[in-house]
Amino acid sequence: MSKRNSAAAKTAARERLRIEREREAKRAKVRRQIIVACSIVGVLAAAGGIGYAVVQANKPSYWEEAKDAKVVAPANTSGTNGTVVTLGKSTATKVLKMYEDPRCPVCASFEQTVGPTVKSDLDAGKFKIQYVGGTFLDGDQLKDGTIGSRGEGSKNAMSAMGAALNVSPEAFLEYKTALYSAKWHPSESEDKFKSDSYLIEVADTVPALKGNAKFRTAVKNGTYDAWALAMSKTFDTNKDGVNGTPSLVMDGKKLTDSGGQNAPMTVADFNTALTAALKG
Repeated sequence: MSKRNSAAAKTAARERLRIEREREAKRAKVRRQIIVACSIVGVLAAAGGIGYAVVQANKPSYWEEAKDAKVVAPANTSGTNGTVVTLGKSTATKVLKMYEDPRCPVCASFEQTVGPTVKSDLDAGKFKIQYVGGTFLDGDQLKDGTIGSRGEGSKNAMSAMGAALNVSPEAFLEYKTALYSAKWHPSESEDKFKSDSYLIEVADTVPALKGNAKFRTAVKNGTYDAWALAMSKTFDTNKDGVNGTPSLVMDGKKLTDSGGQNAPMTVADFNTALTAALKG
C-alpha cells in the first residue's frame, strides 16, 4: 500500500468522524429541545392544574349553594319556609318544643330511652310536639350563613326527614325513631348519614316509606335540602336560649333533669319535669 493511499485513507476516516460528530451534535441538540419543550408543557400543565384546583376550591360547595336556593317545604308544615313542624293531636293545648340534631349521640340515647314515653304521651294528647332540627354537628352556623366543614350527615338526614314528613307526620316520627335507633345511628365521628343509600336503607324499616318511590326520589334529588338548611337556621336563631341538643322546652321553660342543667335522660326524670311543666 502506498503512502498516498494511506494518507487518503486517514483523511477519509477523519472526514467520516467529523460528519458523525456533527450528526451526533445535531441529535443532542434536538434531544435538548425536546426536553425543554416537555418541561415547559409540564410546568404549564402543572400551573393549569393548580389554577383549576384553586378555582374549584373557591367555588361554593353544593350546600353553600343550597342555602340560597328556593325552599321547597314538605307537606304537613307551616310558617316561613315550612319550618314549623307540629305533631300530635290538634286538641292538645300544651306544646313541647323538641330541639335535636340528627347526628347527635345524646339525642340518640334520649330517643332510645325516653322516646317511647314521649310518643305515648303524645298519642294520649298530653301535648303537641314542635320539632326544631339543627345541623351544628356538621359544623354549620346558619345564623351567620356559614356551612361548616365537619360533614354533611345532619343536613342530609334532615332533608330525608323532610321527605318522610311529606309522606305523613306518622312516617316522620317513625323515621326519626329509626334514625336514632341503636341499630342505625352512627357514632358522632362517622358521617354515615351523608349517604342517600344509607338513609333509604333506614327508611325501608318504616312501612310507609319502604319502597316509596316518591320518598326515594326526593332523597336522591335533594328536594328538601334547602328546607333542611332553613330549619337549621330556625334552630340557630331560636328565642328559647337553646344551644345544644337534646333540649325540651314548654311555655318558654326548659325541661331538665334533677340537676336543673341537662335534658331529662331517664323516664323518671322526664315524667317529673313534664308533670311540673304541664301544671305551669
